[in-house]
Amino acid sequence: MKENEKYFQYLEMRAKEFEALCSRCGECCGSADDPCASLFKKEDGTFLCLNYADRLGEQKTLSGAEFKCILIREHISKGTLPLKCKYNLTKN
Repeated sequence: MKENEKYFQYLEMRAKEFEALCSRCGECCGSADDPCASLFKKEDGTFLCLNYADRLGEQKTLSGAEFKCILIREHISKGTLPLKCKYNLTKN
């Protein structure tokens, strides 16, 4: 296997591990106030994005407000994560 292939497999594995940290609270998608129109609350209280594969970019909230959906790593680097977000709790 070429080094490039190994590297991309490693990156894919790490991305999956990172994604697995999410508790699906929906707060980074506005679940606590004006949620994204694509946010769906499941019976167990967790949230799902109905448009996850195409979520990045311009979106609308339930009230019709426009916003730009960004990657969680951008929230992390900007310090804009909700306090109880698992990504926030694992930074230390």
